[in-house]
Amino acid sequence: MKLHENIQPRMNLVGRYGPDGITVNGQNLTRPVIIAPGFLHAQWIEDAAGLTADSLAPVWPLEPRILLLGGTGFATAQLQALRKLLVAREIALEAMDLGAACRTYNVLAQEDRAVAALLFPA
Repeated sequence: MKLHENIQPRMNLVGRYGPDGITVNGQNLTRPVIIAPGFLHAQWIEDAAGLTADSLAPVWPLEPRILLLGGTGFATAQLQALRKLLVAREIALEAMDLGAACRTYNVLAQEDRAVAALLFPA
């Protein structure tokens, strides 16, 4: 699904998402990524199993107030540990499917909100 026509490189908006990955600034990404306005970490982890407290190190300097988690395959214990970690840092976590996370990220980024997204293409 194509989300928008206007390309704003500084914003790192998701232009398209689907079963073959997501497109950010014309770049097709098939692996999990961290995305925020002005920040894109495309060489991050291999899959949902790699999502740990240590793997979130690139997120902390961004100082997000909202962290979106988009995709599937997360264990309940994994999400509970992530929530506990984020509550201690006063960061809200919203977990949803990939499409909803991409759309929500684009809206919040364009509203100039302190948002980051962990996106896991299928």
